[in-house]
Amino acid sequence: MQLQHEKAELEQHLEQEQEFQVNKLMKKIKKLENDTISKQLTLEQLRREKIDLENTLEQEQEALVNRLWKRMDKLEAEKRILQEKLDQPVSAPPSPRDISMEIDSPENMMRHIRFLKNEVERLKKQLRAAQLQHSEKMAQYLEEERHMREENLRLQRKLQREMERREALCRQLSESESSLEMDDERYFNEMSAQGLRPRTVSSPIPYTPSPSSSRPISPGLSYASHTVGFTPPTSLTRAGTSYYNSPGLHVQHMGASHGITRPSPRRSSSPDKFKRPTPPPSPNTQSPVQPPPPPPPPPMQPAVPSAATTTQPAPSQAQHPVHPSSQP
Repeated sequence: MQLQHEKAELEQHLEQEQEFQVNKLMKKIKKLENDTISKQLTLEQLRREKIDLENTLEQEQEALVNRLWKRMDKLEAEKRILQEKLDQPVSAPPSPRDISMEIDSPENMMRHIRFLKNEVERLKKQLRAAQLQHSEKMAQYLEEERHMREENLRLQRKLQREMERREALCRQLSESESSLEMDDERYFNEMSAQGLRPRTVSSPIPYTPSPSSSRPISPGLSYASHTVGFTPPTSLTRAGTSYYNSPGLHVQHMGASHGITRPSPRRSSSPDKFKRPTPPPSPNTQSPVQPPPPPPPPPMQPAVPSAATTTQPAPSQAQHPVHPSSQP
């Protein structure tokens, strides 16, 4: 019995739930139907409004087109009239008689006077406007001309500065080139005057380069211990000519400057005569002030020994090596 009672209660409860769900769904369906109907009505109203707007637009377009066509027709008529007036031949100006006949009445005369006054005022206004426009254009043209003159002047000054700069650069370049040429010529003259020439390969005499000079010097010259100033070539030539005529002095100077003993390899014709080499002078015995040595003689061709040379032989420089200098 209890089970039947519970079954009945459950069935009743289930029926209530089903009725509740059915009612709820029916309400939703009705609400959706109402929304659909309202939206359909709104859509229909919008369609009607669209149709009305399209009709209104078409009417406005038609009215605008008609108005434009009317204006075009009017303009075409005016154009045709003006063309006909232009095509007509130029006639003579109206005679005063016709004018007097036309303005015989006071009203026509006053109308004509007003027309002439209006025409005069219109022409005066046009003249003032043309004068104002002309003055504005002239002021604009003057301003443009002033700007162009200033720009031209500025460009001319800039061009002048560039030309002066170019001339200064060219002048500086030419001065530098001339100074370089003068330096080269002075250096060459000094080297020629001092007799410092590069060592040639054909020279048979070995030499020891001085530690204070990196330039190769001829073996017969050593001016490291002397201070040689710049002497004009003419005085050097004269001094060298007088100096070369005395070979004994030259040999003595060479021995004093190098501090070496160079025995003569040549012997005289008689075996009992032998010239001893000159001993090197001591550094303490040298004079404190020595004249600057003359430049060396130019290289001469080897000559055949004669009888005059056998009596007083000169020390040879081609068969004995140069010993290191005894001077510091």
